[in-house]
Amino acid sequence: MTSIETYRIFLEGIRFRAKHGVSRAERDLPQDFVVHLKVELPVSSLPPTDSRARVFDYDRLATLVVEAGTSTSYKLLEILGERIIDRILENTPAVAVTVQVKKFGPPTSASVDAVAIELTGRRGD
Repeated sequence: MTSIETYRIFLEGIRFRAKHGVSRAERDLPQDFVVHLKVELPVSSLPPTDSRARVFDYDRLATLVVEAGTSTSYKLLEILGERIIDRILENTPAVAVTVQVKKFGPPTSASVDAVAIELTGRRGD
C-alpha cells in the first residue's frame, strides 16, 4: 500500500480582467491578470476511489480566485494576492496556498512585459 504524504492541486493561467493599480489611470480601464495557484490539501481529502464525485472541485478554486480578483479594486498586487489566499483558506479545507499574480504592461520607465508577485500562506499563520 502506498503512503501518500502530500496532496497538492495546481491551477495555471486563471485569467480575469480587473481594475487594479496604484495610479488612477490603471484603475480606470480593465487590465488582464493571470494567476497561478498551488493549493495543499489534507491527504484525507484524496478521493478514495477513481470517481469524480469525490475529487476536490478545481472549478471552485478558479471561481474563488476570479471572485477575489474582480470584486474589489486594489492598488497593490500584494494585497490582491493576500485576499486570494484568505478566500481559499476560508472556503476550502486547504492547509497552504501559494499564489502568483501577474499583471501585464506595468507603468515603468523601462519596457517591462509583465510584473508578478508570489505569496504563500498557511492555515493558522
